[in-house]
Amino acid sequence: MNTQYRKTLPGSELDYFDAREAVDAIQPNAYAKLPYTSRVLAEQLVRRCAPAMLSDSLKQLIERRSDLDFPWYPARVVCHDILGQTALVDLAGLRDVISEKGGDPAKVNPVVPTQLIVDHSLAVEHAGFEQDAFAQNRAIEDRRNEDRFHFIDWTKTAFENVDVIPAGNGIMHQINLEKMSPVIQVRADENGKRVAFPDTCVGTDSHTPHIDCLGVIAIGVGGLEAETVMLGQPSMMRLPDIIGVKLTGKRQPGITATDIVLAITEFLRKEKVVSAYLEFFGEGAADLTIGDRATISNMTPEFGASAGMFYIDDQTLDYLKLTGREPQQVALVEQYAKHTGLWADDLVEAEYERVLEFDLSSVVRNMAGPSNPHRRLATSELAERGIAVRSYKDSAKAQAEEREGKMPDGAVIIAAITSCTNTSNPHNVVAAGLLAKKANELGLIRKPWVKSSFAPGSKVARLYLEEAGLLAELEKLGFGIVAYACTTCNGMSGALDAKIQQEIIDRDLYATAVLSGNRNFDGRIHPYAKQAFLASPPLVVAYAIAGTMRFDIEQDVLGLDERGNPITLKDIWPSDDEIDAIVKASVKPEQFNRIYIPMFDLDKGEAAKSPLYDWREMSTYIRRPPYWEGALANERTLRGMRALAVLGDNITTDHLSPSNAILPDSAAGEYLAKMGLPKEDFNSYATHRGDHLTAQRATFANPKLLNEMVRDEKGEVIQGSLARLEPQGEVVRMWEAIETYMERKQPLIIVAGADYGQGSSRDWAAKGVRLAGVEAIVAEGFERIHRTNLVGMGVLPLEFKPGTTRLTLGIDGSETYDVVGEFTPRAELTLVIHRQNGQREEVPVTCRLDTQEEASIYAAGGVLQRFAQDFLEAEEVA
Repeated sequence: MNTQYRKTLPGSELDYFDAREAVDAIQPNAYAKLPYTSRVLAEQLVRRCAPAMLSDSLKQLIERRSDLDFPWYPARVVCHDILGQTALVDLAGLRDVISEKGGDPAKVNPVVPTQLIVDHSLAVEHAGFEQDAFAQNRAIEDRRNEDRFHFIDWTKTAFENVDVIPAGNGIMHQINLEKMSPVIQVRADENGKRVAFPDTCVGTDSHTPHIDCLGVIAIGVGGLEAETVMLGQPSMMRLPDIIGVKLTGKRQPGITATDIVLAITEFLRKEKVVSAYLEFFGEGAADLTIGDRATISNMTPEFGASAGMFYIDDQTLDYLKLTGREPQQVALVEQYAKHTGLWADDLVEAEYERVLEFDLSSVVRNMAGPSNPHRRLATSELAERGIAVRSYKDSAKAQAEEREGKMPDGAVIIAAITSCTNTSNPHNVVAAGLLAKKANELGLIRKPWVKSSFAPGSKVARLYLEEAGLLAELEKLGFGIVAYACTTCNGMSGALDAKIQQEIIDRDLYATAVLSGNRNFDGRIHPYAKQAFLASPPLVVAYAIAGTMRFDIEQDVLGLDERGNPITLKDIWPSDDEIDAIVKASVKPEQFNRIYIPMFDLDKGEAAKSPLYDWREMSTYIRRPPYWEGALANERTLRGMRALAVLGDNITTDHLSPSNAILPDSAAGEYLAKMGLPKEDFNSYATHRGDHLTAQRATFANPKLLNEMVRDEKGEVIQGSLARLEPQGEVVRMWEAIETYMERKQPLIIVAGADYGQGSSRDWAAKGVRLAGVEAIVAEGFERIHRTNLVGMGVLPLEFKPGTTRLTLGIDGSETYDVVGEFTPRAELTLVIHRQNGQREEVPVTCRLDTQEEASIYAAGGVLQRFAQDFLEAEEVA
């Protein structure tokens, strides 16, 4: 510990570590030029870094160098139940291995405080227009997930440093924002002396940067990296690109935070901010509420960035007061931030590698789609872009279909106000309620084929909507509360009405979804929604009334009033003054206290009888992990590898390991049927990730997959979960190919294009391919979280040199591959391609083991194997 920089925070009895003095001791006045991110990183280095490493580590921040590793020690780990449970299943399996090798399993515990929120398990089987939808959905959730919840309950007392918020209470991001983050932490050291320091965290969800809006560095990581942090190991990092985003101007009237964030997402994607830490500042940023900032920070993964930070300022303090934080905590945040240079006014000299400028006044009403969150659609341009058909409602075809009782082309089959991006912002939720109120007054109704739902991220939303008299208005239009959970956005949209589903199939109807979430990748939202569009909560309600994406939402007539006058969107859109007045009158600190004080009165109950979990043999949800068996027990030779798939650009983790509902005719569905599970309880791929036998069958199971090895007679790629088994050249279902290769113990490789692994931080996107026998993946580029997950599973990520691609090399999947070289960080290796005609080609590639720590993890075979080695060695020494 670097005690020379330990001081007493003025006006308190708390200690703190003076990062300003430590930085300026190396280079005078350097601290004033550091960005916010670097100041927080500097503090934790001064507080936690070994004295011998401190100077060199701080120099990296001062000199903006990114060629050396330094340790990062997040204060907390936040998990949702899917990846959090999977991480704890891994640790339970690790305990078994430690016990079998003579170690003490009870000593395998998270060292860092770990908060698990059960929020990813509920499917919207009962829509928002059904009576008691919330209670019915919760009952189904409990029944389907009994095995999972039994294990999660066991973890509460079996592991130290694990707190669990059970199902039905809200989503991890909103609970983190409204309650869990103190912004400034206070903890006692080994001598009992209390120390103040900035809150930081990692979370097992790519949208963990939601909390960055409070000035808290929080990044999404894969479950494997989270396990490393849980077990007390630092997250080794290199200084990221830190980019300033100056927000200017003010939003136009009628523009929501969703409109702003969709425009910013398009802008930042074009500016190529992949893996960067962004810091939003300027007069435009100062004018945004924390709710607005949270809407922006939440979309950080959609920018391609790692963090989306805002400075601490008066808006931060106002939000902490609004959400019921104790006055002394609010005072501490202000005092600490102003004294240590983390207050917005103290960052005027901060220097960035790049500064991007975005004018908030340029934003118009927006949507995004049909397949990517960064593909912005101005609602005024829907007809020009071929989405809407001008005056579609009045067309002869539409009228004929309506007379026959048929669904229209572009039918909106799902309209969902979802939790993650928007419901942290009361202005967005109130706007939806006011639009519903105006629509009800004018006699507008939801179209009968629209499955509508409202899933707030916090129970507080119900309280302020009831206070404002708006919940009943939403319910009348079919947007009753169906859950406090991550639902439709995560592919948990539930079953459609059987007649509606059959009509879609029989007519091969172009059906769509509209949601206020952050992800709309093909195949994610619902198997029968061919495309999905992101929109603000009030626009979601408007589309439920319109009933089709062919409707020109700005121009077409939604209905007629009692006098026969046409009603358009502008007639029901609420004014900013109306929204502001209701938020001011109806959102109160006591509501947050009413919800969160009892929620965090955590009674862990009776202690677990054993540190070892009693695995249920027939469970399809929880099974002892196989990380010392099968493919993972084999030596990785990186020789004679065959291609499992040859893929294009923008492959998402939804392609690699989908999270949506399991269909009966899928490999996973057939397996669950054999296990005796009724098809109505197949649940989603996501909920079965604690059982590798089910989860393996999700590998490349996305029906939208385009494996370039599988082509028709015309040479066109065939869409589907398909593979070409080599050397036979036989096209089979992907899982059948994987099973065959596993039986042969055939090492595999995946060849891909740019941005491989973007999307959710899904560890099974790496686990699934490794258990299939994939030893390496060569691509034009990797998404950050997925690349670290691959390393954590012992899969070697390789990157083509600029100008070299699968296309320039003429790869068709008939080849075999070797990798030659020394696996050191960023080394140049050789990919040896053996072609079917006997030709041999050597291709230089970059080893994407980016740090020495990653190289060490890879050499051990993965994160868990490395920890087991270190733990048992320490036990022997002890």
